Amino acid sequence: MSEYEYRDNLLIAVALTEFSVQYEQADPELAEHAWQLAATRLVDHDIRPARAVDELEIGAPSRE
Repeated sequence: MSEYEYRDNLLIAVALTEFSVQYEQADPELAEHAWQLAATRLVDHDIRPARAVDELEIGAPSRE
């Protein structure tokens, strides 16, 4: 897997997770499905959630 494919998979998992959180009240079934897709994508690529956060530098202090 290329570096770009790896990063794309991380971003997709984050987007699915965000979607599941945003739609949890409106459509719990859809939100659960999005969460499962995100988890499956991470597991398929042996990526732990904490590692995904580190790799994407989410919440990292600004380097300005």
